[in-house]
Amino acid sequence: MYNNRSKGFTLIELLVVIAIIGVLSAVVLASLNTARTRGNNAAVQSNLAGMLSQAEIYYGNAGNVYATVDLAWTTASCPAAAGTSVVGDTTIKRAIDAANTANGAGAIGCAATATTYVIAADLVGGGYWCVDYTGTSKAIPAATTANLAAAGTLAVCP
Repeated sequence: MYNNRSKGFTLIELLVVIAIIGVLSAVVLASLNTARTRGNNAAVQSNLAGMLSQAEIYYGNAGNVYATVDLAWTTASCPAAAGTSVVGDTTIKRAIDAANTANGAGAIGCAATATTYVIAADLVGGGYWCVDYTGTSKAIPAATTANLAAAGTLAVCP
């Protein structure tokens, strides 16, 4: 009675398999995106953490000052800061540029005086990673003049 039936998959079976593959690939891609975000944030944190030790080397070599001219809080000129402050050091500028690349060219802010400095970089997905002259390296919700610098006196990471 069914002798003429060919062997193979029906259209419904093929559509079900394609739908299952689509759902599985969507789950994998969502997981990869989360891992990519975490990896980029880890790169930002690593670059800023490396700046802590380099800043201390700069401090000693520059005659125990982080800046000869005060650098007010800025996000515009931090990567391009002049050589008059700790963020103008060649190695630190490279680390800032690397953090900027890792966070997708997000905001990186910095400020420096003779005895203090603070650098904060935008994290992918929200928040900032902040490092300062006290050796603090931590996540903060926002990096603005209001919470990092007050009346010309540089504050630490809040």
